[in-house]
Amino acid sequence: MKKLIIIALALISIQGIAQTEKRERPEGAKRMHNLSAEEIATLQTKKMTLSLDLSESQQTEIQKINLENATLRKKLREERKAKREDGTAQKPTKEERLKMENARLDHKIAMKAKMKKILNKDQYAKWEQAQSEMGSKRKGKNKGKNKEK
Repeated sequence: MKKLIIIALALISIQGIAQTEKRERPEGAKRMHNLSAEEIATLQTKKMTLSLDLSESQQTEIQKINLENATLRKKLREERKAKREDGTAQKPTKEERLKMENARLDHKIAMKAKMKKILNKDQYAKWEQAQSEMGSKRKGKNKGKNKEK
C-alpha cells in the first residue's frame, strides 16, 4: 500500500512539473523576431523568387508588398508587447474579435488581388497552393494548443 501511495505521489508531482514548464519558441521564430521589417521582407521575397521563379519587375513589386506586411506585423507585435508590459492587455470583446477578423480577411483579400496582378497564372497557382499549405500547418499547430488547455 505504501508503494502505491509513493508511486501515485511521484506521478502527480512529475505531471505538475511537466505542465508548468515554459515552452520556448522554435529557433527559427526567435531569429525572425529579431530582424527588421526590411530584412524580413527581403528574405520573404527571395524565398518567393526561388519557389515561383520571379522576374526582376515582379521581385520589386513583391518586395514592396512584403515590406508593407512586415512593417504592419512588426507594429502590431510591438503594440501587443507594450500592452502586456503595461498590464493593460486583456481579452478582446466579441465585437473587437469580429473587427480584427474582418480586418485580417480584408487584408488577405487585398493581398490576393495584388498577387493576381503581379504573378502569371502558373505562379499564382503555386503561390495559392503554398498559402493553403501554410494555413493548414498553422491550423494543425493551433489544434494541438487547444487540446493541451
